[in-house]
Amino acid sequence: MKALILSCNTGGGHNSAAKAIAEEIHARGDEACVLDYLCLAGKGVSKLVEDGYVQIVKKTPLLFGLVYKLGMLISRITRKSPVYYINGRMAKYLDSYLKEHPADVLIMPHLYPAETVTYMKRKGMELPLTIAVMTDYTCIPFWEETDCDHYILPHEALRKSCIKKGIPNEKIQTFGIPVAKNCRLKISKEEARKKIGLDLNEKYFLTAGGSMGAGDFIELIKKLVSSTNVEKILAVCGNNRKAERKLKKVFKEESRVNVLGFTDQMPLYLRACDVVFTKPGGLTSTEAAVIGVPIIHTAPIPGCETVNRRFFMRAGMSWSAITLKGQINKGIRLMNDPEAQKKMIECQKKQIHGEAVEKIYEFIRLQCACNVEKIYLKEV
Repeated sequence: MKALILSCNTGGGHNSAAKAIAEEIHARGDEACVLDYLCLAGKGVSKLVEDGYVQIVKKTPLLFGLVYKLGMLISRITRKSPVYYINGRMAKYLDSYLKEHPADVLIMPHLYPAETVTYMKRKGMELPLTIAVMTDYTCIPFWEETDCDHYILPHEALRKSCIKKGIPNEKIQTFGIPVAKNCRLKISKEEARKKIGLDLNEKYFLTAGGSMGAGDFIELIKKLVSSTNVEKILAVCGNNRKAERKLKKVFKEESRVNVLGFTDQMPLYLRACDVVFTKPGGLTSTEAAVIGVPIIHTAPIPGCETVNRRFFMRAGMSWSAITLKGQINKGIRLMNDPEAQKKMIECQKKQIHGEAVEKIYEFIRLQCACNVEKIYLKEV
Protein backbone atom coordinates (compact mmCIF):
# COMPACT_ATOMS: atom_id res chain seq x y z
CA MET A 1 0.00 0.00 0.00
CA LYS A 2 1.23 3.47 -0.91
CA ALA A 3 -0.30 6.36 1.01
CA LEU A 4 -0.04 10.08 0.29
CA ILE A 5 -0.85 12.18 3.38
CA LEU A 6 -1.83 15.76 2.56
CA SER A 7 -1.59 18.48 5.19
CA CYS A 8 -0.64 22.15 5.40
CA ASN A 9 0.97 24.44 7.96
CA THR A 10 -2.01 26.09 9.64
CA GLY A 11 -1.44 24.86 13.19
CA GLY A 12 0.87 22.05 14.24
CA GLY A 13 -1.88 19.57 15.09
CA HIS A 14 -2.66 18.66 11.48
CA ASN A 15 0.98 17.89 10.76
CA SER A 16 1.34 15.91 14.00
CA ALA A 17 -1.63 13.75 13.01
CA ALA A 18 -0.13 13.30 9.53
CA LYS A 19 3.22 12.21 10.97
CA ALA A 20 1.56 9.81 13.43
CA ILE A 21 -0.32 8.09 10.58
CA ALA A 22 2.83 7.91 8.43
CA GLU A 23 4.78 6.47 11.36
CA GLU A 24 2.23 3.67 11.77
CA ILE A 25 2.10 2.92 8.03
CA HIS A 26 5.90 2.67 7.87
CA ALA A 27 5.95 0.45 10.97
CA ARG A 28 3.55 -1.95 9.23
CA GLY A 29 5.82 -2.23 6.18
CA ASP A 30 3.86 0.00 3.79
CA GLU A 31 4.79 3.28 2.11
CA ALA A 32 3.70 6.75 3.20
CA CYS A 33 4.65 10.28 2.19
CA VAL A 34 3.60 13.39 4.13
CA LEU A 35 3.21 16.40 1.87
CA ASP A 36 2.44 20.06 2.53
CA TYR A 37 0.13 20.11 -0.43
CA LEU A 38 0.19 23.90 -0.82
CA CYS A 39 3.87 23.56 -1.76
CA LEU A 40 2.68 22.00 -5.03
CA ALA A 41 1.74 25.53 -6.10
CA GLY A 42 5.08 26.86 -4.85
CA LYS A 43 6.73 27.28 -1.45
CA GLY A 44 5.71 30.92 -1.49
CA VAL A 45 2.02 29.95 -1.47
CA SER A 46 2.50 27.67 1.53
CA LYS A 47 4.51 30.31 3.39
CA LEU A 48 1.90 32.99 2.66
CA VAL A 49 -0.93 30.85 4.06
CA GLU A 50 1.13 29.76 7.08
CA ASP A 51 2.24 33.31 7.98
CA GLY A 52 -1.24 34.69 7.47
CA TYR A 53 -2.74 32.08 9.77
CA VAL A 54 -0.11 32.59 12.49
CA GLN A 55 -0.47 36.38 12.44
CA ILE A 56 -4.26 36.26 12.70
CA VAL A 57 -4.28 33.63 15.44
CA LYS A 58 -1.58 35.25 17.61
CA LYS A 59 -2.22 38.95 17.05
CA THR A 60 -5.97 39.11 16.40
CA PRO A 61 -7.58 35.96 17.85
CA LEU A 62 -10.95 37.71 18.11
CA LEU A 63 -10.84 38.29 14.34
CA PHE A 64 -10.11 34.58 13.87
CA GLY A 65 -13.13 33.79 16.03
CA LEU A 66 -15.28 36.14 13.95
CA VAL A 67 -14.10 34.49 10.72
CA TYR A 68 -14.89 31.08 12.25
CA LYS A 69 -18.44 32.18 13.15
CA LEU A 70 -18.87 33.67 9.69
CA GLY A 71 -17.75 30.33 8.26
CA MET A 72 -20.42 28.55 10.31
CA LEU A 73 -23.05 30.92 8.93
CA ILE A 74 -21.87 30.51 5.33
CA SER A 75 -21.84 26.72 5.71
CA ARG A 76 -25.54 26.87 6.67
CA ILE A 77 -26.77 29.07 3.83
CA THR A 78 -24.63 28.16 0.80
CA ARG A 79 -23.95 24.92 -1.02
CA LYS A 80 -20.35 25.84 -1.83
CA SER A 81 -18.17 28.26 0.10
CA PRO A 82 -15.30 30.48 -1.07
CA VAL A 83 -13.01 28.00 0.72
CA TYR A 84 -14.13 25.31 -1.74
CA TYR A 85 -13.42 27.41 -4.82
CA ILE A 86 -10.08 28.74 -3.52
CA ASN A 87 -8.84 25.23 -2.78
CA GLY A 88 -10.27 24.06 -6.08
CA ARG A 89 -7.48 26.06 -7.73
CA MET A 90 -5.03 23.51 -6.28
CA ALA A 91 -6.64 20.72 -8.32
CA LYS A 92 -4.36 21.00 -11.36
CA TYR A 93 -1.25 20.83 -9.16
CA LEU A 94 -2.44 17.80 -7.20
CA ASP A 95 -3.63 16.06 -10.37
CA SER A 96 -0.21 16.54 -11.95
CA TYR A 97 1.55 15.28 -8.83
CA LEU A 98 -0.61 12.14 -8.64
CA LYS A 99 0.13 11.31 -12.27
CA GLU A 100 3.85 11.35 -11.49
CA HIS A 101 3.52 9.81 -8.01
CA PRO A 102 0.55 7.41 -7.99
CA ALA A 103 -0.90 6.48 -4.60
CA ASP A 104 -3.42 3.92 -3.39
CA VAL A 105 -4.93 6.29 -0.85
CA LEU A 106 -5.03 10.00 -0.03
CA ILE A 107 -5.24 10.72 3.70
CA MET A 108 -6.18 14.27 4.70
CA PRO A 109 -5.93 15.49 8.31
CA HIS A 110 -6.84 18.97 7.06
CA LEU A 111 -9.90 20.51 5.42
CA TYR A 112 -8.07 22.29 2.58
CA PRO A 113 -6.85 19.24 0.63
CA ALA A 114 -10.24 17.58 1.23
CA GLU A 115 -11.84 20.57 -0.54
CA THR A 116 -9.39 20.18 -3.42
CA VAL A 117 -10.11 16.45 -3.71
CA THR A 118 -13.85 17.20 -3.72
CA TYR A 119 -13.38 19.67 -6.57
CA MET A 120 -11.35 17.10 -8.51
CA LYS A 121 -13.95 14.40 -7.97
CA ARG A 122 -16.72 16.66 -9.29
CA LYS A 123 -14.63 17.52 -12.34
CA GLY A 124 -14.18 13.82 -13.11
CA MET A 125 -10.45 13.71 -12.36
CA GLU A 126 -9.05 10.32 -11.46
CA LEU A 127 -8.47 9.78 -7.74
CA PRO A 128 -7.50 6.93 -5.43
CA LEU A 129 -9.30 6.17 -2.16
CA THR A 130 -9.83 9.38 -0.13
CA ILE A 131 -9.85 9.48 3.69
CA ALA A 132 -10.52 12.61 5.78
CA VAL A 133 -9.22 12.73 9.37
CA MET A 134 -10.73 15.37 11.65
CA THR A 135 -8.44 16.73 14.38
CA ASP A 136 -10.83 18.83 16.50
CA TYR A 137 -13.74 17.77 18.69
CA THR A 138 -16.27 19.50 16.46
CA CYS A 139 -17.35 19.43 12.84
CA ILE A 140 -15.69 22.67 11.74
CA PRO A 141 -17.32 24.73 8.97
CA PHE A 142 -17.10 23.36 5.40
CA TRP A 143 -16.30 19.71 6.17
CA GLU A 144 -19.92 19.08 5.15
CA GLU A 145 -19.31 20.35 1.60
CA THR A 146 -16.48 17.88 1.01
CA ASP A 147 -16.96 14.51 -0.66
CA CYS A 148 -14.40 12.02 0.63
CA ASP A 149 -14.87 8.26 0.64
CA HIS A 150 -14.54 8.02 4.42
CA TYR A 151 -14.35 10.36 7.44
CA ILE A 152 -12.44 9.55 10.63
CA LEU A 153 -13.97 11.39 13.61
CA PRO A 154 -12.27 12.09 16.97
CA HIS A 155 -15.17 10.71 19.04
CA GLU A 156 -18.54 9.00 18.72
CA ALA A 157 -20.16 12.09 20.25
CA LEU A 158 -19.50 13.98 16.99
CA ARG A 159 -21.40 11.53 14.78
CA LYS A 160 -24.83 13.17 15.13
CA SER A 161 -23.60 16.70 14.41
CA CYS A 162 -21.64 15.51 11.37
CA ILE A 163 -24.69 13.65 10.01
CA LYS A 164 -26.87 16.70 10.68
CA LYS A 165 -24.47 18.82 8.66
CA GLY A 166 -24.68 16.40 5.75
CA ILE A 167 -21.86 13.85 6.06
CA PRO A 168 -23.39 10.40 5.31
CA ASN A 169 -23.47 8.07 8.32
CA GLU A 170 -22.12 5.16 6.26
CA LYS A 171 -18.94 7.15 5.54
CA ILE A 172 -18.19 7.83 9.23
CA GLN A 173 -15.73 5.96 11.46
CA THR A 174 -15.10 7.13 15.05
CA PHE A 175 -11.57 5.85 15.65
CA GLY A 176 -10.24 8.98 17.38
CA ILE A 177 -7.37 11.40 16.74
CA PRO A 178 -4.08 9.67 15.83
CA VAL A 179 -1.10 10.31 18.11
CA ALA A 180 2.55 9.29 17.75
CA LYS A 181 3.95 6.05 19.13
CA ASN A 182 5.97 7.81 21.84
CA CYS A 183 2.68 9.11 23.33
CA ARG A 184 1.45 5.53 23.66
CA LEU A 185 4.47 4.00 25.38
CA LYS A 186 3.79 2.51 28.81
CA ILE A 187 6.27 4.32 31.03
CA SER A 188 5.90 5.56 34.61
CA LYS A 189 6.28 9.15 35.79
CA GLU A 190 9.45 8.15 37.65
CA GLU A 191 11.01 6.55 34.55
CA ALA A 192 10.14 9.61 32.45
CA ARG A 193 11.77 11.92 35.00
CA LYS A 194 14.93 9.84 35.07
CA LYS A 195 15.17 9.95 31.27
CA ILE A 196 14.98 13.76 31.10
CA GLY A 197 16.87 14.49 34.31
CA LEU A 198 14.09 15.76 36.59
CA ASP A 199 14.03 15.39 40.37
CA LEU A 200 11.87 12.47 41.49
CA ASN A 201 10.66 14.29 44.60
CA GLU A 202 9.69 17.69 43.17
CA LYS A 203 6.27 18.81 41.90
CA TYR A 204 6.27 20.07 38.32
CA PHE A 205 3.93 22.30 36.33
CA LEU A 206 4.40 22.02 32.57
CA THR A 207 3.40 25.04 30.50
CA ALA A 208 3.13 24.40 26.77
CA GLY A 209 3.16 27.76 25.02
CA GLY A 210 4.38 27.16 21.49
CA SER A 211 1.13 28.47 20.02
CA MET A 212 0.71 31.35 22.50
CA GLY A 213 1.91 34.90 22.02
CA ALA A 214 5.13 35.65 23.95
CA GLY A 215 3.37 38.20 26.14
CA ASP A 216 0.59 35.78 27.14
CA PHE A 217 3.11 33.04 27.91
CA ILE A 218 5.24 35.33 30.11
CA GLU A 219 2.16 36.53 31.97
CA LEU A 220 1.06 32.93 32.64
CA ILE A 221 4.44 31.97 34.11
CA LYS A 222 4.79 35.21 36.09
CA LYS A 223 1.45 34.60 37.79
CA LEU A 224 2.30 30.94 38.36
CA VAL A 225 5.62 31.90 40.00
CA SER A 226 4.02 34.55 42.23
CA SER A 227 1.19 32.21 43.26
CA THR A 228 3.36 29.22 44.25
CA ASN A 229 6.29 28.62 46.59
CA VAL A 230 8.13 25.38 45.84
CA GLU A 231 6.70 23.89 42.65
CA LYS A 232 8.98 23.82 39.61
CA ILE A 233 7.79 25.19 36.27
CA LEU A 234 8.81 23.74 32.91
CA ALA A 235 8.14 26.26 30.14
CA VAL A 236 8.18 24.58 26.72
CA CYS A 237 8.22 27.14 23.90
CA GLY A 238 8.32 24.74 20.94
CA ASN A 239 9.15 26.57 17.71
CA ASN A 240 8.25 29.93 19.26
CA ARG A 241 11.79 31.34 19.31
CA LYS A 242 10.59 34.82 20.26
CA ALA A 243 8.87 33.49 23.38
CA GLU A 244 11.93 31.40 24.27
CA ARG A 245 14.27 34.41 24.09
CA LYS A 246 11.96 36.62 26.13
CA LEU A 247 11.29 33.98 28.79
CA LYS A 248 14.99 33.24 29.27
CA LYS A 249 15.61 36.94 29.76
CA VAL A 250 12.70 37.52 32.15
CA PHE A 251 13.26 34.41 34.29
CA LYS A 252 17.06 34.10 34.22
CA GLU A 253 17.22 34.69 38.01
CA GLU A 254 14.26 32.42 38.83
CA SER A 255 15.60 28.98 39.76
CA ARG A 256 12.14 27.38 39.74
CA VAL A 257 11.59 28.12 36.03
CA ASN A 258 13.25 26.00 33.36
CA VAL A 259 12.75 27.45 29.86
CA LEU A 260 12.93 24.93 27.01
CA GLY A 261 12.82 25.56 23.28
CA PHE A 262 11.85 22.90 20.78
CA THR A 263 12.06 19.36 22.13
CA ASP A 264 11.29 16.01 20.55
CA GLN A 265 10.83 14.65 24.08
CA MET A 266 7.47 16.35 24.70
CA PRO A 267 5.67 13.06 25.52
CA LEU A 268 8.27 12.40 28.23
CA TYR A 269 7.82 15.89 29.68
CA LEU A 270 4.05 15.37 29.68
CA ARG A 271 4.41 12.05 31.45
CA ALA A 272 6.92 13.49 33.93
CA CYS A 273 4.87 16.52 35.03
CA ASP A 274 2.07 16.66 37.59
CA VAL A 275 -0.17 19.24 35.86
CA VAL A 276 0.01 20.71 32.36
CA PHE A 277 -1.19 24.16 31.25
CA THR A 278 -1.96 24.04 27.53
CA LYS A 279 -4.20 25.64 24.95
CA PRO A 280 -7.14 23.41 23.95
CA GLY A 281 -5.87 22.30 20.57
CA GLY A 282 -7.37 19.00 19.45
CA LEU A 283 -4.04 17.21 19.01
CA THR A 284 -2.20 18.51 22.09
CA SER A 285 -5.21 17.82 24.31
CA THR A 286 -5.52 14.30 22.90
CA GLU A 287 -1.82 13.59 23.44
CA ALA A 288 -2.09 14.72 27.08
CA ALA A 289 -5.18 12.57 27.61
CA VAL A 290 -3.60 9.49 26.02
CA ILE A 291 -0.53 9.91 28.23
CA GLY A 292 -2.77 10.55 31.24
CA VAL A 293 -1.78 13.91 32.72
CA PRO A 294 -4.08 16.36 34.54
CA ILE A 295 -4.90 19.28 32.22
CA ILE A 296 -5.61 22.96 32.81
CA HIS A 297 -6.81 24.48 29.56
CA THR A 298 -5.72 28.08 29.01
CA ALA A 299 -7.66 30.60 26.93
CA PRO A 300 -8.73 29.08 23.60
CA ILE A 301 -8.36 30.65 20.19
CA PRO A 302 -12.03 31.49 19.50
CA GLY A 303 -13.54 28.83 17.27
CA CYS A 304 -12.74 25.14 17.34
CA GLU A 305 -10.50 25.45 20.42
CA THR A 306 -13.48 26.86 22.35
CA VAL A 307 -15.44 23.72 21.48
CA ASN A 308 -12.46 21.46 22.28
CA ARG A 309 -12.22 22.98 25.76
CA ARG A 310 -15.94 22.58 26.36
CA PHE A 311 -15.79 18.93 25.22
CA PHE A 312 -12.92 18.12 27.58
CA MET A 313 -14.38 19.97 30.55
CA ARG A 314 -17.84 18.40 30.22
CA ALA A 315 -16.24 14.95 30.12
CA GLY A 316 -14.16 15.69 33.23
CA MET A 317 -10.91 15.47 31.24
CA SER A 318 -9.69 19.00 32.02
CA TRP A 319 -10.34 22.06 34.16
CA SER A 320 -10.29 25.67 33.04
CA ALA A 321 -11.54 29.16 33.91
CA ILE A 322 -12.39 32.35 32.05
CA THR A 323 -9.56 34.43 33.52
CA LEU A 324 -5.84 33.69 33.76
CA LYS A 325 -6.04 34.10 37.54
CA GLY A 326 -8.81 31.52 37.63
CA GLN A 327 -6.78 29.11 35.50
CA ILE A 328 -3.77 29.49 37.84
CA ASN A 329 -5.95 28.88 40.91
CA LYS A 330 -7.44 25.77 39.30
CA GLY A 331 -3.95 24.51 38.45
CA ILE A 332 -2.70 24.96 42.03
CA ARG A 333 -5.81 23.28 43.41
CA LEU A 334 -5.37 20.35 41.02
CA MET A 335 -1.67 20.06 41.89
CA ASN A 336 -2.57 19.63 45.57
CA ASP A 337 -5.54 17.29 45.11
CA PRO A 338 -4.38 13.74 44.25
CA GLU A 339 -7.97 12.46 44.20
CA ALA A 340 -9.01 15.07 41.65
CA GLN A 341 -5.96 14.17 39.54
CA LYS A 342 -6.86 10.48 39.70
CA LYS A 343 -10.48 11.14 38.76
CA MET A 344 -9.47 13.33 35.79
CA ILE A 345 -7.06 10.71 34.45
CA GLU A 346 -9.78 8.05 34.79
CA CYS A 347 -12.13 10.24 32.73
CA GLN A 348 -9.42 10.68 30.09
CA LYS A 349 -8.89 6.91 29.86
CA LYS A 350 -12.64 6.36 29.56
CA GLN A 351 -13.13 8.86 26.73
CA ILE A 352 -9.89 8.72 24.74
CA HIS A 353 -7.74 5.71 23.89
CA GLY A 354 -4.32 5.53 22.30
CA GLU A 355 -5.14 3.00 19.59
CA ALA A 356 -6.70 5.41 17.09
CA VAL A 357 -3.78 5.34 14.66
CA GLU A 358 -3.69 1.53 14.68
CA LYS A 359 -7.42 1.35 13.94
CA ILE A 360 -7.06 3.95 11.20
CA TYR A 361 -4.26 1.96 9.56
CA GLU A 362 -6.19 -1.32 9.68
CA PHE A 363 -9.31 0.33 8.25
CA ILE A 364 -7.39 1.99 5.40
CA ARG A 365 -5.52 -1.22 4.61
CA LEU A 366 -8.82 -3.08 4.36
CA GLN A 367 -10.41 -0.40 2.16
CA CYS A 368 -7.39 -0.40 -0.17
CA ALA A 369 -7.64 -4.18 -0.49
CA CYS A 370 -11.35 -3.87 -1.33
CA ASN A 371 -10.54 -1.25 -3.98
CA VAL A 372 -7.99 -3.55 -5.60
CA GLU A 373 -10.56 -6.35 -5.68
CA LYS A 374 -13.18 -4.07 -7.27
CA ILE A 375 -10.71 -3.00 -9.98
CA TYR A 376 -9.81 -6.64 -10.66
CA LEU A 377 -13.48 -7.68 -10.98
CA LYS A 378 -14.14 -4.80 -13.38
CA GLU A 379 -11.25 -5.85 -15.61
CA VAL A 380 -12.40 -9.48 -15.57
